[in-house]
Amino acid sequence: MSPVLPVAALVVAGYLSGSLLGAVWVCRALGRRDPRYAGSRNPGFSNVLRVHGTLPAALTLAVDAVKAMPVLWIAQRETLPLWIQGAVGLSVLVGHSYPVWHRGRGGKAVASAFGVLLMIATPVAWVCALCWALLAWRSRTAAVASLAAALLAPLASYWLVREATPVVSVFSALVLVRHAWNIRRLGHGGEPGLSRASREGGVRPPEE
Repeated sequence: MSPVLPVAALVVAGYLSGSLLGAVWVCRALGRRDPRYAGSRNPGFSNVLRVHGTLPAALTLAVDAVKAMPVLWIAQRETLPLWIQGAVGLSVLVGHSYPVWHRGRGGKAVASAFGVLLMIATPVAWVCALCWALLAWRSRTAAVASLAAALLAPLASYWLVREATPVVSVFSALVLVRHAWNIRRLGHGGEPGLSRASREGGVRPPEE
């Protein structure tokens, strides 16, 4: 059997697993309002934190980070080259950003990228997580922390896991593209902070 077929199967499996949005499933399980219709309308950790609080946000973060790990574990068990592992990881991020189950309206792929990096470039994942946590605490704005972590990731990779730098750079580029709307809002001073918002959300444009 051609090795292309198992690799293609892993890429498809990565996309499908990435398409399972932690924010949506966690909020459904807890009986909370769908985050796609509240707050900033982004199905991700920071919006769940603003709208529903710490526990749902922590569970969302865990689900979105862990969902990449089974397919990447298989890729590593089969000793596939790093660029193929990167392709599988990228498929998870694309699935999270443009999920087939939710008509292509997904999240920003920050938590999912953390999970992928934990598997492919573990030291880089922890450096970026520390950067994110410090900036989120200092600025109280998830977008600032996420953009900084995405910009730092290739540099950290070049320093710590040099062979993974091209793959990590692609991940970072996707995260930056997914934050284009946030960059515009930051320029106009309209980016929401991490403080908990009203459960009713209010009318804001989607972050897609």
